[in-house]
Amino acid sequence: MHALSQRASAFWVALAVTLAVPAAAVAQSPDQAEILERLQRLEQNQARFEALLAERDARINELEAELDRSASPAPVAAAAAGEGADIETVEVDVQPGEADADPVYFGQFQPGGRGFKLAETPMGDVNFSAWTYARYLNQLALDDTYTDSFGREREIDTRNDIQLNKVNLYFKGWVYDPRLTYLLYTWTANTSQGDSSQVVVAGNLGYNFAKELSLGVGIGALPGTRSLRGTFPYWNKVDTRPMADEFFRPSYTTGLWASGDLGRGLKYKVMAGNNLSQLGVNAAELDDTFNTFSGSLWWMPTTGEFGPAAGYGDFEHHDELATLFGVQVTRSREDRQSQPGTEDIQNSQIRLSDGTVIFQPDAFATGGRINKATYLMSSIDAGLKYKGYALEGEYYFRWVDDFSTEGDIPENDLFDHGFQLQASMMMVPRTVQAYLAGSYIFGEYGDPWDLALGVNWYPLQRRLFRLNTEVLYLKDSPVGYSSVPFTVGGDGPVFYSSLELTF
Repeated sequence: MHALSQRASAFWVALAVTLAVPAAAVAQSPDQAEILERLQRLEQNQARFEALLAERDARINELEAELDRSASPAPVAAAAAGEGADIETVEVDVQPGEADADPVYFGQFQPGGRGFKLAETPMGDVNFSAWTYARYLNQLALDDTYTDSFGREREIDTRNDIQLNKVNLYFKGWVYDPRLTYLLYTWTANTSQGDSSQVVVAGNLGYNFAKELSLGVGIGALPGTRSLRGTFPYWNKVDTRPMADEFFRPSYTTGLWASGDLGRGLKYKVMAGNNLSQLGVNAAELDDTFNTFSGSLWWMPTTGEFGPAAGYGDFEHHDELATLFGVQVTRSREDRQSQPGTEDIQNSQIRLSDGTVIFQPDAFATGGRINKATYLMSSIDAGLKYKGYALEGEYYFRWVDDFSTEGDIPENDLFDHGFQLQASMMMVPRTVQAYLAGSYIFGEYGDPWDLALGVNWYPLQRRLFRLNTEVLYLKDSPVGYSSVPFTVGGDGPVFYSSLELTF
């Protein structure tokens, strides 16, 4: 309509000019030849005007035709596989008004937990991803109390609640040079609201010299067990390890590390750090030694891979038998990690097999205390995957000795060992998985164990979005805190269900 009104206005302007000029010429009584010359020029101008209007009309008609075609249902190519392949077509239903504006997308989604690409420039890129889960936990069937190895009775605060357990936000990519990488993240434990370190802002920097060697510095996992070898969150359970793994393993700390792919399915990671666990510990609580070391070597001989992140379970359905073998060693000289001038302790990573923290005052009911100790732990693991089935296990050995003490301590050293085993199967490919997981600790102060039966449902057939439900039985659990389903001293069944999302 706007174009048509422009055309009408132009016509009336031309007509007015055509009539006005001869009238002015008569009033001035010019030479007749001059009047005819002016009329000819006006006729030429009018002809050019009409040509321009005709060209505009043609363009308007062309645009209207294109608009009509875009507003009609049209077949869209959805997939094409190779030359001469059939192309599946989908009818697109466009509602009135939708054709007026084409959709505009910002960024790019990258599957496999890499998140959304927010920026990509010659000087670097930015990728954003997140991980979170909501959990319902019911511990009401556990015993209300437990008695440790020294006859001390302790109460158990059982829970029956729903929590958005954790939220992790990641920004990652490279800057200046594609080999110079960064990972910056926030980590929250919402079950620990009000406690220290419930929100952590952390990260690390890395440099990739080659596939055989990458260096990193920052907060990272000491690779002392398979679950700390970069397998998270590709686990059968949601953010929960079998009890033995939780008892023996080191944790996350600030340090330096090197990792790489040596070829033929052989990979490694070695790390030197501040201590076994930095969570809740500030620099003033660390001793003046730098002597925490951890290393892992793993081999995938048959296929050269073991699924994404070499994680647990065969969601991907290996048509060829995939195998995995690994070995880990960790050593650390640990102290109570107290604030200077105080008697509190922050180091709760090393426990007796009845759940007693070895650095707590009067840990052995003799009035004495351990101020320093040396932790040495080793593990070996193996696994196989085939056509949706997986069998994976790990054995742990831990020595704690070289005590620095005050008062009477009845032990010169401690040795505990144990194992965990997980079996899983995809009951419906890429949709429903069932698993059985258990662990056992042969300890100097008790032999705790656990057994779990769980189901994972993947409603969108994507590994990183699932509903997990598990029934867990605990026998005298030596470990536990608010973000996991078990509690120290727990004896009895636990039920929990989690909805997990990673992108």
